[in-house]
Amino acid sequence: MIKRSRRRLAFFSTIFVLFVVFLYGPTITIFVLSFQGPSGGLTFPMRGLSLHWFMQLWEGMGVVDVGAALQRSLALAVLVAALTLVICVMGALAFRIGFRGSQLVLYLTIASLIVPSIVVSLGIGLEFRLLDDAISAIFPQHRSSAGLFTSALGAQLTWTIPFGMLILIATFNRFDRSFEEAARDMGASHWQTLFLVTLPIITPSLVGVGLFGFTLSWDEIARTSQAIGGRNTLPLELRGLTQTVTTPSIYALGTATTLISFVVIGTAFALIAWTARARRKASR
Repeated sequence: MIKRSRRRLAFFSTIFVLFVVFLYGPTITIFVLSFQGPSGGLTFPMRGLSLHWFMQLWEGMGVVDVGAALQRSLALAVLVAALTLVICVMGALAFRIGFRGSQLVLYLTIASLIVPSIVVSLGIGLEFRLLDDAISAIFPQHRSSAGLFTSALGAQLTWTIPFGMLILIATFNRFDRSFEEAARDMGASHWQTLFLVTLPIITPSLVGVGLFGFTLSWDEIARTSQAIGGRNTLPLELRGLTQTVTTPSIYALGTATTLISFVVIGTAFALIAWTARARRKASR
């Protein structure tokens, strides 16, 4: 019996290790190859160890302005995260109170996850082209309404809001209303109860929604590709570079963007830990 348990443990441990290698192996490979020397290539074995390709990335990669694309992606991701959080909080509170047609609205919100991303992107791009035609008929000097903070922002919100709504609806379904009732019994208004009781308690979920919004926007390609306008985000530039750049500098760019994602995720976990510690101190 003990031998059978050990064999079972060894089998499932092997499956788990293979899964982890399959999941993180490509990222680790790119991370390692990005630190090659000046004569390094795109495959193993490594040729030297240096920061040469990161320095080349800092100097620029041909016609692509990586720094500007990085700034655009960061600005868009932060805005998407903020809007996703605000819209989802208001939406989840509305569903919590209940209103006529709430189920239909919820299904329509989630439906954008079912529609293929490229179809959403094409549809939004077409809408803005029609809008531009209508505006140009009145103002001939008008060029385009599509851009980073218009069409691209809308395209990405169709991707992030459904996830945020599902998270917060599930959070409120588990929420103990007795905390709010106690606050109102002590004389707190509805707004005081919301900002001093409800939102602080669900802070980890709020951080998770904001993190979802940032990370989904940070590496989004399909929904943005046809709705971005004239200036690309970093993921779109990265996709274009994979077809032209044949040096480890493309790996250095991938490593840099991955590290930014880890910094954001680590900051989110630190914020969750800090709020949990603050709640424990307050309850003593």
